[in-house]
Amino acid sequence: MEVLLLMIALFAGFILMYRLYGKFLSDKIFKLNNSSAVPSNMLKDGIDYVPTKKEVVFGHHFASIAGTGPIVGPAIAIIWGWVPAVIWVFIGSIFIGAVHDFGVLVISMRNKGVSIAKFTEKYISPRTKIFFFIIGFLELWLFISILGMIIAVIFDMFPGSVFPVWFEIPLAVLLGYMVTQKGKNMLFWSIVAVVIMYITVVIGAYIPFKMPELFGIPATGIWTIILLIYAYIASVLPVTQLLQPRDFINSHQLIIAMVLLVVGIFSASFTGDLEIVAPSVNLAPKGAPPIWPFLFITIACGAVSGFHAIVSSGTSSKQIEKEKDALMVGYGSMLMEGALAILVIIAVAAGIGLGYDSNGKFLTGIPAWTNHYESWAAAKGLGSKVGAFVTGSANMIAYTGLAKSIALIVMGVFVASFAGTSLDTSTRLQRYFISELFTSKSGKNIFQNRYFSTFLVVVTAALLAFNTGADGKGALKLWPLFGSINQILATLALLIISIYLKNKGRLKWLITALPAAFLAVFSLWACVLNHQDFLAQQNYLLVVVNIILIVLAVSIIIEGLIKLKKQKL
Repeated sequence: MEVLLLMIALFAGFILMYRLYGKFLSDKIFKLNNSSAVPSNMLKDGIDYVPTKKEVVFGHHFASIAGTGPIVGPAIAIIWGWVPAVIWVFIGSIFIGAVHDFGVLVISMRNKGVSIAKFTEKYISPRTKIFFFIIGFLELWLFISILGMIIAVIFDMFPGSVFPVWFEIPLAVLLGYMVTQKGKNMLFWSIVAVVIMYITVVIGAYIPFKMPELFGIPATGIWTIILLIYAYIASVLPVTQLLQPRDFINSHQLIIAMVLLVVGIFSASFTGDLEIVAPSVNLAPKGAPPIWPFLFITIACGAVSGFHAIVSSGTSSKQIEKEKDALMVGYGSMLMEGALAILVIIAVAAGIGLGYDSNGKFLTGIPAWTNHYESWAAAKGLGSKVGAFVTGSANMIAYTGLAKSIALIVMGVFVASFAGTSLDTSTRLQRYFISELFTSKSGKNIFQNRYFSTFLVVVTAALLAFNTGADGKGALKLWPLFGSINQILATLALLIISIYLKNKGRLKWLITALPAAFLAVFSLWACVLNHQDFLAQQNYLLVVVNIILIVLAVSIIIEGLIKLKKQKL
């Protein structure tokens, strides 16, 4: 019953803070006004700038910021105990992450929908714009390059998810056609699409597919090639043809998955079977880095993530129809992600105790959790993290009466679909980055051509993915830097919001300046500790890139603080 009470209390807190703190930010801090012009109307082009209902933009924004982030982070951070993970997700998402996402979204909307890297030039300096572009480009480059491998791993673990995940694409195209060309009701037809998709989930259980090795290329490499081709096509299409309808379908998937989990938690709690089997606090797990500062780097999505700033100022700011819609899209989406992260924590802290198969040996209770999380090395792999969440979730969902075999595929499809969303959204965002970086004052150039710039994005991602061989795992060479890069981006975004707010007078800027200072300390602290590890491992590639990252981040922070000090209240 403690699990059920914990979930109810936290969810009630999210709802209350959305209505109180979210509304305070909307009305008193950013002063949203529906009569203000927005980029989707001012620059409407039918491709990227498209005025869209807030429910649809919410679906796109949530699917894009979530991906696998709120799953893999909490699923590994639980190794330090469930209490620190829950506290960071709850407090972080309300007072840091949601404010971060909401603030960047509003500022981008008030600057013609340009990326955060671009408006850094306006609020700090042209030099810091270049620095920010480098950090943002590096994050997206890594993210795009590794997502093919991530999805390939999910397909390998849950082969029944392959058919429904790919079938969702023509479903989304059909939904986009029915709504934009035939004028049909989006909600009704999206529900029809979701029903069809879940029929394919059942079909997928009977026709699982495992990609074979082809022409000497392993399955991960084949999937990476296929997914990058898909990302190219999806990212040059108008948002109404695939991005919006697919993400709206995914938003329904989210609701269904969360409802199943909540009902499963209620059912398992009332039977008395569901108990937290993870330790409340574990400060010294075997082989793990110290909880300070790495908890705040490991759980990013679900608490605060710099990647969200790129999404907020990339695709989402170009689709908001009215200024006040930004509250639901920016602040609300982050709290929803926090709620998802809480369910992930419950799945890996309690759900896994309902049953865990370890090399043919069936374990329950504390032994099940201990077996999976016996060490940092055992728990940190992608398959281990996703497996812990999906297994724990399926165990709880089985209490609703749904067969566990189907529940496993439902959750596998859920994870793979959101990862796919992040892939093509990130590709589109990287295209924006390239186009803005090479914007010419004299007019358009080849970098403004979406086909050419997207081609550059896909080719550079492929070069990184395949630089170590045909398995498509090349991005793993730089992946240890991703957590620090991500949280440094969030720090810099909060600093820019603070500069923006200080122009508005009084002490509004402290709402983001204090979180920026907090995140700066832990992000740079993690960079320094990582640097020591890279030196000890004699991994000089990571040593060099990490030094560059620290120098760029510190340079932007110093210039930002100077600018902040000069701003008059």
